[in-house]
Amino acid sequence: MERFDLIIIGGGAAAFAAAAKASELGSTVAMVNSGLPIGGTCVNVGCVPTKLFLEMGSDYYHGQHPRFEAVKYEHSSAFDFEAAMREKDDTVQALRKANYSDVLTTMPTVTFYQGQASFIAQKQVRFSDQVLEAEKLIIATGSSPKVLPVAGIDKVDYLTHIQALQLGRIPESMVIVGGRAQALEFAQMFARFGTKVTVLQRSPRILPNEESEISDSIRECLEEEGIEIHTDVRLQKFEKDGDYKIVTAQVGQNTREFKAQQLLMATGRNPNTEGLGLEKAGVQVNGGGAIIVDGELRTTAAHIWAAGDVIGEPMLETVAAKEGNIAASNALEGTKKAIDYDSVPKAIFTDPQVASVGLTEKESMRRYNACSCRTIEIAQVPKAMAVKETRGLVKMLVHPETEVVVGVHMVAPMAADLIHEATLAVKFKLTVNDIIDTVHVFPTMSEAIKRVAQSFRRDISKMSCCVE
Repeated sequence: MERFDLIIIGGGAAAFAAAAKASELGSTVAMVNSGLPIGGTCVNVGCVPTKLFLEMGSDYYHGQHPRFEAVKYEHSSAFDFEAAMREKDDTVQALRKANYSDVLTTMPTVTFYQGQASFIAQKQVRFSDQVLEAEKLIIATGSSPKVLPVAGIDKVDYLTHIQALQLGRIPESMVIVGGRAQALEFAQMFARFGTKVTVLQRSPRILPNEESEISDSIRECLEEEGIEIHTDVRLQKFEKDGDYKIVTAQVGQNTREFKAQQLLMATGRNPNTEGLGLEKAGVQVNGGGAIIVDGELRTTAAHIWAAGDVIGEPMLETVAAKEGNIAASNALEGTKKAIDYDSVPKAIFTDPQVASVGLTEKESMRRYNACSCRTIEIAQVPKAMAVKETRGLVKMLVHPETEVVVGVHMVAPMAADLIHEATLAVKFKLTVNDIIDTVHVFPTMSEAIKRVAQSFRRDISKMSCCVE
């Protein structure tokens, strides 16, 4: 039996952040990784490969649809999907080595194991033929694609996002089940590669957790590019017809069939808790299989913490890393830290991008029984007009009494970058006047944040570019 100060089960963002913190403290750590290669979802089958493909798709699409009259492309060429896959694999391998494998060599107190781990006692984990023991443990096993139990699902060769990133050729058509971040990113990605894409979403609108204005705006953008989107969809059955898949569904009041070469199930993720032997450690899960934790990320077992996707939403790489760091700090230092989820930004890397931080209108009404908010079009931002990138909008919410910024939501070019000014405003409780009083570079897309703040004070449609 080998003994450590801390055992971390997992090998992705949350696990690595926990290991890094523990290493800084000089603690001996055993990190046991199973499933995906070292680095977990983000670097292997999530953030890194999808953002690379989205950027490729953007270059290819805009090369055929230039924004400016002066720019003309005389010849169009087919997208080289095989080359894209090779470049994706090379990029993933390089980042996995640089950000994970090589980093391990800088953590002398961390011992890495690759394989399945499970609890055999409250403080003991079995790995292969070894038993590891520690006074404190962190579970950071991530999540896996969720597949809906629809009739016929076991008879069709459906894709998850993992298989979609490993296809040998571009499908001529694809039905994507789902209408949230992953579904929309893959929809635009493949549509720009040349696939005819149909999106089927159960909710009355795509991105149902975003503001309705955001959902409507990004839907309009995607449909303009030829992506077919259906909402209020109730799946009935899946069938196979030669090389094609048929989806039968009720759409509103009508029953329809959708036929495509590929079927992508982009319907969320399940926490990876099966096979861990959690009952032997006294760790409980909720109805969705996520590990139950308190505000300090402690599980129902006093000596065990959990972090990342395994504890449920929000399933974001950035949140997982933050949670991993906090879990290790709380476990080894007793710091009793917690995360302010209100100031955590999130983004969807469509084109234009979607990003948000803080409260929605619904949450503002619940907390304050009021919503003080303003919305402006991206077309009202001078830089957007100048470079002909006018799709999208920005919505800002402030506290109804103090005018502290409590939420910002946007569809905009580079929204994933722009949202950080809004994140600082929410985190440090800046007011509308604080934003207005801050000089912004002109002309920039970041002026969108200042313009929406100014809209609380004046009619910006009648405002000069240089008015404070």
